[in-house]
Amino acid sequence: MSYKIFIDGKEGTTGLRIADRFKDRSDIEILEIPEEKRKDTEERKKYINASDYTFLCLPDAAAVEAVSLVENDHTKIIDASTAHRTNPDWVYGLPELSKEQRSAVAASKRTAVPGCYASGFNCLMYPMVRSGMLAPYHPVICHAISGYSGGGKKLIARYEDENRDFQLASTRAYSLGKTHKHVKEMMAVSGLSYPPVFCPIVGDFYNGMLVNIPIQLRTMARKVTAHDVWEMLSEHYAGEHFVQVMPFGAEGMPEASELFSNTVADTNMLRIFVYGNDDHVLLCSQLDNLGKGASGAAVQCMNIMMGIDERTGLE
Repeated sequence: MSYKIFIDGKEGTTGLRIADRFKDRSDIEILEIPEEKRKDTEERKKYINASDYTFLCLPDAAAVEAVSLVENDHTKIIDASTAHRTNPDWVYGLPELSKEQRSAVAASKRTAVPGCYASGFNCLMYPMVRSGMLAPYHPVICHAISGYSGGGKKLIARYEDENRDFQLASTRAYSLGKTHKHVKEMMAVSGLSYPPVFCPIVGDFYNGMLVNIPIQLRTMARKVTAHDVWEMLSEHYAGEHFVQVMPFGAEGMPEASELFSNTVADTNMLRIFVYGNDDHVLLCSQLDNLGKGASGAAVQCMNIMMGIDERTGLE
């Protein structure tokens, strides 16, 4: 069986990556809108309604408009923007969270692809709160670093300009004093009652991401060790292909004493690391901001919605 796919916003960073993941798939027919028509609302409407699946790789307002163009019960929408991630009428596209979430994605006609930072954050925090190890009201602090591709074409151009500011060779903290756009979905999905103190950072590398959450063990909801936390996370994600909990303290691994942001770049993997001692536990998630944090997650959700192997086109 062949599926008709339309990528609305194919020219952007995420859209290009989604299209690239389809290039060797015989079950996919990409509907190509003429270049001069890609911003024509009526023409886009035709392509959206002619598709089995439409991916929205658009700014939020444009994504909302695109959904309003659907005139049938057949076309399924997978939205990579921020617009619908906390909308109760949409399914949050992080199937590894629970069996119920995976079932919801499988049955969905409207799926919102999680944000990259939020994917790393929620894969750590959702099990912590759900297990009762962490109280919903716990004050959470999260530091995260991303490759500059996460900022889209404008930021990519800024970093790759041969006359760029020399300071871009270092890390750059941003969204200072503001609420990052991913915090809303972090709150909606994790089970936390209060927003985390979220400190995002951009590095001088194209793609990759680390999300780090330190927690003092004495502040946990019940008496646990760092190893207890690792055991709980290992059990929670047992059997998952794209979310893997690594050995405690990364024992036996070359990167035992250090983690790199781009180790799983260009994959759809999200790896969880747990470090700790008698005083604290450090939770880390390692992913590709363009992979499990965007295009890879979008394709994975589509595969699940189709009822085929979620790994198709992602290995």
